[in-house]
Amino acid sequence: MQTYILMTKLSPETSRKVKDRAKLGQVWMKQVRETCPDVKFVAHYALLGSFDFLSIYQAPNEEVAAKVSMISLANGAFQAQSWTAIEYKRFIELTEEI
Repeated sequence: MQTYILMTKLSPETSRKVKDRAKLGQVWMKQVRETCPDVKFVAHYALLGSFDFLSIYQAPNEEVAAKVSMISLANGAFQAQSWTAIEYKRFIELTEEI
């Protein structure tokens, strides 16, 4: 499975609902699990910066990763980006092939 990083920025309306964050997060996670049962989450972080949340997860392919981003957008995210991640050890191995 490929590793992805999901960077999420909430919409201003959703950001104002701080007390509803836990419930909104549970709804989002339930929808991801139902729609993308092969996705395995590794970690979630709340951020103070350009994005509100960072989620590290594994998915079988980029189409499933795109679904995770779309579910985020459908649930109050203003922006959602899924980035491909390569483990550092594997990255070093790739550099040796050049």
